[in-house]
Amino acid sequence: MFTSVIHTPIGTMTICSDGEAVTRLCFGMYKGDMGSHLPVHQACERQLAEYFSGRRKQFDLPLAPEGTAFQQLVWKALQEIPYGETRSYREIAAAVGNPRAARAVGLANNRNPIPILIPCHRVIGADGSLVGYAGGIPAKDTLLQLEAMYR
Repeated sequence: MFTSVIHTPIGTMTICSDGEAVTRLCFGMYKGDMGSHLPVHQACERQLAEYFSGRRKQFDLPLAPEGTAFQQLVWKALQEIPYGETRSYREIAAAVGNPRAARAVGLANNRNPIPILIPCHRVIGADGSLVGYAGGIPAKDTLLQLEAMYR
């Protein structure tokens, strides 16, 4: 695993890759083989900076998250949520063809290894509340406000 640490408006994050694709984006600082010289890390850092400045609404990076077939299906559905919009867990469950799987969608969302790039922050409670986020609710709120501002 290759890593590089970046500083963002929502705190320090670590980009992790296999050298070719982003495999994780972690909140905080993690050690690994230095990857900041790798093109995938440089592109990820650049695209995240563009995102946080409101100049990027879609990411164009190779992603390789590890997860079950159901998790992969949910993470793909998350990537279909347009910038500046939100969906409920129930809506994502319906989008993956299992309308009664809102709880399972929540668990898959919680295990998303590549937040922001796979926009799990765009998933909210059925009542519109901000629920659960690996980076904390304030970070989720900041991301949603950022997208609303630049929408």
